[in-house]
Amino acid sequence: MTSAATSFHSCLCFSVQKLSPSSASPSSSSCSDQQMSLLSPTKPKSILQKNPLYQPTHKNISLQFKEKILCLEIMGVDSGKALSQNPCLHTASLHAIHDIITFLQSKGLYQKDFARIFGMCPTILTSDIRSELNPVFNFLSKDLRVPEDYFRKVINKCPRLLICSVKDQLKPTLFYLQRLGFTDVHHLAYQDPILLVSSVENTLIPKLHYLVSLGFTRREAVEMTLRCPGLFTFSIQNNFKPKFDYFSQEMEGELDELKDFPQYFAFSLDKRIKPRHIQLVDNGVSIPLSLMLKTTDEEFNHLISQKTG
Repeated sequence: MTSAATSFHSCLCFSVQKLSPSSASPSSSSCSDQQMSLLSPTKPKSILQKNPLYQPTHKNISLQFKEKILCLEIMGVDSGKALSQNPCLHTASLHAIHDIITFLQSKGLYQKDFARIFGMCPTILTSDIRSELNPVFNFLSKDLRVPEDYFRKVINKCPRLLICSVKDQLKPTLFYLQRLGFTDVHHLAYQDPILLVSSVENTLIPKLHYLVSLGFTRREAVEMTLRCPGLFTFSIQNNFKPKFDYFSQEMEGELDELKDFPQYFAFSLDKRIKPRHIQLVDNGVSIPLSLMLKTTDEEFNHLISQKTG
């Protein structure tokens, strides 16, 4: 058996054990039975036949490449999409892929996490463990003070952390955010890690500049992002502009209202903001922006009935 095939079979055996930890046996015979079950003609064949790279017309594709496709599919990863987004996977060995899986497992990740993580970021599968992946976990531990037991929670929250350079992306962005006032590193790690993978020059600064262009001072804009970090993740064209236009033109709102309740931009314009504003106008009722949007439908209707009763 080739080393690649051996690595592939190890991956399959490992996957089954992770899926059924209570029934897994350390004996090689048990592992072999599980492998044979996975390699039976039923499920793997149907999986592979759906992949265009495995059609009968592609007779020149090597066994190792077919095994690589099968390995990805068994983990729950769309192999066609992964190979398209990460061309390096075409030449990556099964042994190297298995090393990545084993390393991530050693950091607390589960087999069931891999479908989403690799599906979102297939580049991870060809990353260098020593120079790319390990520094990220060191960053989580030393800079964000995340205990090892919580690595999984943070990575699942934002898999893109694993494809970011610590030197060029994560540390500079953390420094910028801390200068703005994001001093709670635990909150950044557990609640808003997406900010750490955002470009300072292309994402964070432009969002602040846009808020300032609406009439807020820079200090006010910064305070708004501290109260609602999601402001850094919203699209200027698809979120900020249409919602601010509606707020200023249709609702005739004041900037102070948005300064006090920046979460306004987090609500759906068509499903929440417009319907509730129209309902208030129809009933001749005026309530604070936060009550208009944060309340449940029942609470909102009760507020209206109180005002009109």
